[in-house]
Amino acid sequence: MAPTRSKMIVITIVALFLLSGTWWTLLRVSPESESVYAPNKAKPSDSIAQLPQKESVQNPTAEVLSKRVVEYHLDVSLDPNEKVLKGSETLTWTHPGKNTVTELYFHLYPNAFSSTDTTFMKESGGKLRNDVMPTDGFGSMTLTGLETTDGLSLMHRIQYVQPDDGNSKDTSLVKVRLPRPVKGGESITLNMKFEVKLPQIFARMGTAGNFVMAGQWFPKISVYEPAGLRGRTTEGWNLHQYHGNSEFYADFGIYNVRIHVPENYIVAATGFPIKSAQIVKGQKIYQFYADDVHDFAWSASPDFIVAEKPFSSQEVPGVRIKLYLDPVHKDMKERYFYAAEVALKNFSKWYGPYPYSTLSIVVPPEAGNGAGGMEYPNLITAFGAKNDSPGYELERTVIHEIGHQYFYGMIASNEFEEAWLDEGFTSYAEDKLMEQEFGIIPNLPVQAAIISPATLTQEAWKYGSQDQYAQNVYYRGKLVLKGIERQVGNQMMNKIMAAYTKKYRFGHPTTHDFQKVVEQVTHTSWKTYFNQYVYGKQMTDFSIDNITVQEKISSSGTVFESNVTVSRKDGNYPNIPLLFTFADGHTLQKVWNGAGDSTQFRLQYKSPLSWAMIDPQYSLVLENKYINNYLKADLDVKKVSRWNISVTKLMETLLGSLSW
Repeated sequence: MAPTRSKMIVITIVALFLLSGTWWTLLRVSPESESVYAPNKAKPSDSIAQLPQKESVQNPTAEVLSKRVVEYHLDVSLDPNEKVLKGSETLTWTHPGKNTVTELYFHLYPNAFSSTDTTFMKESGGKLRNDVMPTDGFGSMTLTGLETTDGLSLMHRIQYVQPDDGNSKDTSLVKVRLPRPVKGGESITLNMKFEVKLPQIFARMGTAGNFVMAGQWFPKISVYEPAGLRGRTTEGWNLHQYHGNSEFYADFGIYNVRIHVPENYIVAATGFPIKSAQIVKGQKIYQFYADDVHDFAWSASPDFIVAEKPFSSQEVPGVRIKLYLDPVHKDMKERYFYAAEVALKNFSKWYGPYPYSTLSIVVPPEAGNGAGGMEYPNLITAFGAKNDSPGYELERTVIHEIGHQYFYGMIASNEFEEAWLDEGFTSYAEDKLMEQEFGIIPNLPVQAAIISPATLTQEAWKYGSQDQYAQNVYYRGKLVLKGIERQVGNQMMNKIMAAYTKKYRFGHPTTHDFQKVVEQVTHTSWKTYFNQYVYGKQMTDFSIDNITVQEKISSSGTVFESNVTVSRKDGNYPNIPLLFTFADGHTLQKVWNGAGDSTQFRLQYKSPLSWAMIDPQYSLVLENKYINNYLKADLDVKKVSRWNISVTKLMETLLGSLSW
């Protein structure tokens, strides 16, 4: 019996899964030299002891790449037994607008984990990806001091605010009323003291045993947007709480950070050490510096196996790649180095040079997997080390997170409001590089099929679930880019991406900014495309609605006239390919230009039409309703048997069309 449409979609999806493997190339290992070292076991001492230099020490350069709105001087101590950070912060903020400001706003991100009543916990249900909040794993941040440079305390001037949902139990955003106004162009400096009770890791930050991931760990000033930035007509603060789906948005600046840890701990961090770590009274003290970044993260563990390697290419003047491996992955350093090298080389070629002198890769232990697969400036985390023979997800994760160094790190769009500009673009770049270097081709039809579409320009927390958020900002976002590429070609798409990343480097662009670049490079309006697939929530949906076959006898013999009705159920798309297969095995390919809501194909041939299929090569990347792409002609059973077309033949044809 010929498969029905519902059976065909099941067969199609199964076939797609079976064929998603493709060919994988072997990893190449660079023969360049590298240094490897294990935790230093220096003896406790009350005097200052200079440690043997294990990491390269560097000095800041004079080059300024961004508008340095903020300058942080941070000093933090880790108590590994109590799982507590105690820190001091001196922040200098330079007003980037024109209007007088009488209050500042700060993100206190660790407070997202203070109870089950916070906005983050209520929206996420205490889950992120496959990790779950432990029952006793809560953490929080407490401001213990806040004052001006002349010693005036502002502690009585703070107020927790909840601009997104009015949840009074959420303390992830705080307002500070200033004792004097700050005019446009002026700077203000505040001194703070704070404590962080680190949560058990399930969402990006916290502890797992003796492993620490300090991400979003200090009071961080919100972004004040001048008129013109990100399309604003009037200047003002961009204020959001910490949500279950959202990530982050901040201004570029300078970070000077001292980190105190037990002497047997090793620290990985944003930026680079400006002097070798020292031992003081049983503590190891690191000092890191970073500029032209919008965040600072660090990780610490006594178990890290560390490897460091210089890398340069035509596109990368010079960068030190630093690995901080969980012992389970101690023999994986060549794979990590290779993935990092090809990512830096190719992304710098495609999207502009990597401008920083270091890139650190932290591999958490399995118990700290909730901190894995995350990006920070100059520092990324891989997924937790579960075994000593990981698959290609090792390389994929490293490549994806290094891609974030460009779209999150340097371009720095607002991930609260337009997450696809980071996640979708990074996923697009990841797929491109994984195919080029490892022969791994993404199964785009399956990814498209699972999408429940929503607009890409809504706030991250307004998606119905974590699944819908991921389906859209990761999958649908990259498919939108892939859809542009399929229409303009690889060469033109490369020009689009290069123009966008060059123009908005350190620029905080919007979706509309990207659209303008697409239109400028292609000299074509993309208004309809963006309205449907970016600002709107459409996917393509083309359907074969009806097939009729009539036998006609003439003086020249018998011919069969087949009429096929094809319609558009959802979004527009040009040049829709169709495959017509006749009973004798003859095939015919046609293209519908996509104009109008429907069209009809009239075919005359010596054999009747057996079946028709839209997009047999699955080139319409935004199509997600494949169930109506195929239809079999309603023919007499005896005639079908005489023409010897079978389910087996159909599957051979279908599978052949799906091989990529």
